[in-house]
Amino acid sequence: MLGFFKNDMKKLYLVFIHLVVMGVSAKADVVLPTIFSDNMVLQRHVLIPVWGQADAGEKIVVKFNKQIKTIKADQFGKWILKLDAEIAGGPYELSITGKNSILIKNVLVGEVWLCSGQSNMEWTVAQSNNAKKEMASANYPQIRHIKIPHAISSMPQTDGLTGDWKVCDSTTVADFSGVAYFFAKHIYDSLKIPIGLINDSWGGTNVETWISRESFENSDEFKDMIAGMPKLNLDSLSKIKVRASELRIEALQGSKFRNMPTELFKEPSFDDSNWPELQAPQLWEQQSIGELDGAVWLRKTIQLAALDFNHEALVELAKIDDDDITYVNGIQVGSTNRWDAKRKYTIPAGLLRAGKNVIAVRVMDNGGGGGIYGEPSDLKLRVGETVISLSGNWKFQVESIKKTTNENSLPSLCYNAMINPLVPFAFQGVLWYQGESNAGRSYQYRKAFPLLINDWRQTFKNPGMPFYFVQLATFNTSGNSNEGCGWAELREAQTMTLSLPNTGMCVTTDIGMPWDIHPTNKQDVGKRLAAIAFNHIYNKKMICSGPTYKSMDIKNHSITLSFNHIGTGLFTPDTYGYIKGFEIAGPDSVFYVAKAFLKGNTVVLFTDSVVNPIAVHFGWVGNASDCNLFNKAGFPAVPFRTDEWKTVTKEEKYKIEKLKL
Repeated sequence: MLGFFKNDMKKLYLVFIHLVVMGVSAKADVVLPTIFSDNMVLQRHVLIPVWGQADAGEKIVVKFNKQIKTIKADQFGKWILKLDAEIAGGPYELSITGKNSILIKNVLVGEVWLCSGQSNMEWTVAQSNNAKKEMASANYPQIRHIKIPHAISSMPQTDGLTGDWKVCDSTTVADFSGVAYFFAKHIYDSLKIPIGLINDSWGGTNVETWISRESFENSDEFKDMIAGMPKLNLDSLSKIKVRASELRIEALQGSKFRNMPTELFKEPSFDDSNWPELQAPQLWEQQSIGELDGAVWLRKTIQLAALDFNHEALVELAKIDDDDITYVNGIQVGSTNRWDAKRKYTIPAGLLRAGKNVIAVRVMDNGGGGGIYGEPSDLKLRVGETVISLSGNWKFQVESIKKTTNENSLPSLCYNAMINPLVPFAFQGVLWYQGESNAGRSYQYRKAFPLLINDWRQTFKNPGMPFYFVQLATFNTSGNSNEGCGWAELREAQTMTLSLPNTGMCVTTDIGMPWDIHPTNKQDVGKRLAAIAFNHIYNKKMICSGPTYKSMDIKNHSITLSFNHIGTGLFTPDTYGYIKGFEIAGPDSVFYVAKAFLKGNTVVLFTDSVVNPIAVHFGWVGNASDCNLFNKAGFPAVPFRTDEWKTVTKEEKYKIEKLKL
């Protein structure tokens, strides 16, 4: 028995030694960040960082084009070197050799742009205007694109990214960011140099998730907020966050989550008189529910006169983010698992009745915006020729909250997992399309957006890094000149950010879709961003901005406005020369639509409703599609106001629910 025991111990010892050797061998492998892969593009005219992990003290040899560089890994196995600047060209191979070798093929050198933001940056070529034609003609092998997958982390990550670089052709371009691709196509057509696009975006994200904790800590505006976020792993933070959300929702609803009779919520006999209300269509993040992912019941009770109920009826619920199950008088009539699809469900004959009828919708929101959204006219019940609007107040009850943290739950989550792993990759600049998710606290965006720009410039050690962004497009939101408008205030905050050096803004009020937050004309967005880059970086001087407010002169009950960036002159496409979008107000702060016309390169405003005008608004509303003042180069005028009388988001602050350990 003792001999058998000794033999077994010897075998176990040999297995142990083998595993140790295997572990050492695995550890010895040189490892590169995922951003380094076949088909990639490296930035021209700058030192090119290459970095990775190896054994402590391991010698690393990097070869690229005609360059050979060597370095030793530090005591932690980290190493970084910088290749000499290269001119545009390729394809080349990038070779990294330590105790193992890595060969990256088909590498180009050119212009690399980091493209980030929320869904309008993530929106693909396949979802853009004339998609089939655009995809069929996409023969641009020197344009490359990598999509960084969605990820979050409570602590900064050094890698963990996945995804690979795609060469642009008709079979790959469908999944490219539309804005980024159309931008790149204009740059390539003019310069004939490789273009690399790092698509690092996530639909529905707020700006705060893209900013580092360190920047928040150094900001007077946000340092108190970030002090309330403990440095814990994501699972621990999730549990604390979910419980805080549950307590907030229970206080709002006046009831506990436990033992809710959710199986009765669809029934017409259920008493929902104590439920709180929200407005539909409108995402619930903009209302009392606030930031929440989970299951929410919405109920609408309507009274119907005696109609023809012997035939099928139709209920239309605009769009619902994300998934829904819809009931009419307790019977399921449909369900959809797409956040961007219009809901149209057939109601069987005989299900509706004269008198009280109840529509109940169970909405499951998995992240980002939640609830019913879209055009009010798409929220209705159709019985024969009779149409009943369903927009307005709906009762709601939160059934459950997702037990996981989402990208907007806490600050810095996307920065940690999707931006920090790219450091210190070299690129030319940033294209940014975001802001819709911050419209509820637009005034604070004046601080948050510049903070992000300065944060990224510091992160990548490039203080003059170009940063070009898209101003919010036309979208029908609540508010106007006299009530105040958060969407307009967000545009104002974006315009104010132009005070930072090396920034540029693309105005899109003329190419939006008032009832869709995702306008599909990404071609003109890319073209306008490219114009900024041509003018500021690529020595191709051209008009790249629409008219911006300069000054006003008040005389004889009218106001004459002067503008910068008029190019060869102001222009309106209106056949009769009527300029729309302007409002003026007197000392009572009440705005009225102004009659406006061009006089040389100025705009003259007046209205019989205002005898002593003192203030002007232009495009001061979410749906600014009526605005028709341009310069002759075709760029729309930037929305503006000359007062700060009504600022509806001034007191709205980004905050995280107090996380008690």
